[in-house]
Amino acid sequence: MNEARLQKYLIQHFPREDATCEWKEFKSLRHALVGGAGKDVISYLSAIANMEGGHLVIGVEDATLRIVGIQDFGNHTVDNVRQRVLERCRALDSEGFRIESFTTDDTHRTVWVFHIPKHRPRMPVYAHDKAWQRLNDSLVEMRQERLEAILQEPLEVTDWSAQIVEGATLADLDPAALELAREKFSEKHERAPFASDIRDWDLPTFLDKAKVTIQGKITHTALLLLGRPEAAHFLPTLAQITWKLVGEERAYEHFEPPYLLSTTEVLHRIRNVGYKLFPKNQLLSTEVSKYDTRVILEALHNCIAHQDYRLRSRILVTERADRLVFENAGGFYEGKPEDYFGGEVTPSRYRNPWLTHAMVNLGMIDTMGFGISAMTQSQRKRYFPLPDYSKSSSDTVVLEIYGHVIDENYTRLLLEHQDLPLNTVILLDQVQKKQKITADAAALLRRQGLIEGRKPNYYLAAEIAQTTGNKGEYIRNRAFDDAYYKDLILDYLREYGSASRGDLRGLVLDKLSDALDDQQKENKFRNLMYAMSRRDQTIDRQRVQGKQRWVLVPKRQDNI
Repeated sequence: MNEARLQKYLIQHFPREDATCEWKEFKSLRHALVGGAGKDVISYLSAIANMEGGHLVIGVEDATLRIVGIQDFGNHTVDNVRQRVLERCRALDSEGFRIESFTTDDTHRTVWVFHIPKHRPRMPVYAHDKAWQRLNDSLVEMRQERLEAILQEPLEVTDWSAQIVEGATLADLDPAALELAREKFSEKHERAPFASDIRDWDLPTFLDKAKVTIQGKITHTALLLLGRPEAAHFLPTLAQITWKLVGEERAYEHFEPPYLLSTTEVLHRIRNVGYKLFPKNQLLSTEVSKYDTRVILEALHNCIAHQDYRLRSRILVTERADRLVFENAGGFYEGKPEDYFGGEVTPSRYRNPWLTHAMVNLGMIDTMGFGISAMTQSQRKRYFPLPDYSKSSSDTVVLEIYGHVIDENYTRLLLEHQDLPLNTVILLDQVQKKQKITADAAALLRRQGLIEGRKPNYYLAAEIAQTTGNKGEYIRNRAFDDAYYKDLILDYLREYGSASRGDLRGLVLDKLSDALDDQQKENKFRNLMYAMSRRDQTIDRQRVQGKQRWVLVPKRQDNI
């Protein structure tokens, strides 16, 4: 459409600015998408979502709606900006959030319209770690009364996994899965007073006791865990686990219910070879498998238990050369993954309560928060990197299980110092993965002599490098004494007689620590030159063949 028609369309659909609609010019998106708190796009998305939802129109003049167009997109596109926004707008409902792009045919001006869903019950939407709201014509940090109103909203109590499936019967359940389910239930309850009666229960009684069915009626849970593959049409979701092998070889396979059986089939597709580790000063190697089968099943069962089936997504298991990647739809439901590493936190609620109860009864998971802790401890005992959730977003949980060594220093450290506190191991794991750690965490590790370097370029300290025998990375990163760099300069001048500032700068900067950023390296070089010329008086600037050059001070040269 031409600009006149687009102008008419915008006025018709977004006629005024209020708590549900905002017009912003934002000619440049380079720093406007995520920029100053309270002034950028994500702040406005938070404010609109925290009321009743609505729209943000950008590329138009504020207060007039005159089209000016977005003129600098940076590297943002409609395709990638949605994910970037969801990553930075905590708790924004991904299902209702979308972006429309309009470009005029005649003037080639582009306008974006963000369609923003209302916040979910009792879940304010945050940007820059603050919840925002529209107050009159201003954007302000959310007032206490508005926050309390959101936190006291009624919650939806419907459990998708407990819903009855009309038309489904016991005949839609898989006989082999039912037999294994009874066996697993018996193992789980072998000390219960009714343990000896389990084999005598008829099928409806057993399934009700296992919290798979409800009063003999088939639930979504029953079809997911025990249903025949051909009964998947009863499920209003994509009930599928996809295993994918990527790398030099490529392969994939889809697995359908019954999940009680198919998770083992997925496990058998994964290549699990032996891995040798060599502790320092030991003749015999330590051999571990690439993956712990219990960790694979724990990760896969967690995907099943916590998947948001209303998003109609499959569960993905991607096998790479060095790791397994598990993905399920829906953000992490209770707290943060790191809260559960130590096994001390117990979740208070679940996305799919009926499904999780059934999986507990069938021995697939526990509901005490021990699963993530068990995976963490297993990886630690096998001297591999810890489970990594860092690529998760507000609408997807991504878990990476490493099947290789990232940094031999870290691995040998775990081999030789098995008494390290878990919180220290977690932080060192983040350092080896080049992930950000807080200033407090860095201070803790530095006090223990475990890291060196400057924020954010931390690395394993000398003590660890000496312990593990890996000196190379430490030598590249550690800061040499100033005397080392001064000797470099003096040796160069003895060899060549004189040097330009550029010659000496290139000589020194190339040898400086990789832990320093460019500006820090420049400052280091400038300070060295000042110290040598003013305080030490070992070098001086003189005109040589018409150009300013650095030379040795004669008295210093005479003493050599």
